[in-house]
Amino acid sequence: MALSIMYDLAIVGAGWAGFNAALRAKELSLQSCLIDSEALGGVCLNQGCIPTKTFIQSAKVYSLVKKASLFGVESKEATFDLNKLIERKEKIIQQLSAGMRFSLKGVDLISARAGILSVNQIQAGDKIIQAKNIIIATGSLPMELPQLKFDHKKIISSTELLNLKDIPETLLVIGGGVIGCEFASLFSGLGSKVTLVEKCAQLLPGFDADISRKLENVFKKRGIEVKTNSEVSESDTADFTLSLLCVGRAPNPGDLGLEKIGVKLDRNTVVVNDYLATSVENIYAAGDCTGKLMLAHYAAYQGKLAVDNIMGKKIKADNAVVPNCIFTDPQVSGVGLSQAEAQAKGLNIKISKFDFLGSGAARILDEADGFIKVISDKDTGCLLGASIIGPQACELSAVFGVAISAHLNTEGLRKMIFAHPTLSESVQDSLKS
Repeated sequence: MALSIMYDLAIVGAGWAGFNAALRAKELSLQSCLIDSEALGGVCLNQGCIPTKTFIQSAKVYSLVKKASLFGVESKEATFDLNKLIERKEKIIQQLSAGMRFSLKGVDLISARAGILSVNQIQAGDKIIQAKNIIIATGSLPMELPQLKFDHKKIISSTELLNLKDIPETLLVIGGGVIGCEFASLFSGLGSKVTLVEKCAQLLPGFDADISRKLENVFKKRGIEVKTNSEVSESDTADFTLSLLCVGRAPNPGDLGLEKIGVKLDRNTVVVNDYLATSVENIYAAGDCTGKLMLAHYAAYQGKLAVDNIMGKKIKADNAVVPNCIFTDPQVSGVGLSQAEAQAKGLNIKISKFDFLGSGAARILDEADGFIKVISDKDTGCLLGASIIGPQACELSAVFGVAISAHLNTEGLRKMIFAHPTLSESVQDSLKS
């Protein structure tokens, strides 16, 4: 096998971490390559964030059309065409993929299965890639349960659920985390009879308890059967058209031979320090394979940071202001500290709330079911965190994220002028109590 040129950087994995690492490398004029046998964009673009939210938007429009008369709009009975939705999903993926390829012009894209031969050599198909530095960005895989495995027919993952030919009459969703809640909300909106099972005491384990309780109440009002403190066996799936198993994702180090060259793994997680460096000096890792926050936007942050640190900046990956967004209906988001986290730190906190029933914009949208909950330091007024359930919660969390990052206090945010009537003015209203 012929040796390639010596790259400044080789990135293994073209998901959101790897893609953003490649973009940063291009910005810094590094000669780099991006290696993956799968489609550019990884799970996020092809089986995760983008297709899921495309489905969710269609369900939202379908719901809106069904209640059009509430807005004075009369129309024939709404019907849903799943094939057209899948066509739209594929078109959006193709368009975004083409844009990503264009933005990576100058980066060598290598479509091949990778294996690391040494600290400076990667086998990619029939090529040997040489690189001064390497970033591992191999993502994650859906988890199974000891008593429940994917059969990809009746017990499926979210990948299969996004390529169905028909809306299932009944759907069992196993796992009440982010993915489970999103799909329960989505398919309930499309007409499935949904049962959602979570082994913990609340939906969205680890999220603000008040928010989770509110989401559970909304789900029940919409006909979703919610079972917390419950587990599922294979026999329980027999009564449903389909069962979605979504109990989390596990870091995927890939079958790269990392340990053979001295890269330390811990239960399939690539071990990194605060600077995203592995146990091998010139090899870094970013994204889900590091077992940190498994969020696409955090993977992008890590990917860029890994490149900066390779170039000698030595910046710690310790950004605590990471928005967590759940695209249910209503949306849920959180940023900064939750009430439980702040109390665990022993902070003297103030809790402020605003109900969307008091929002003119939410009333106009007919989406007034929800609230904003703000955590601040009682002594200094410094914003510590916010949790939201309601219309455009994922967008509104960005306002709080900027404010927390900028170390604004509640008084500073109160003095801002927000347009009326908008959902964003609810940010200001949430600080009045």
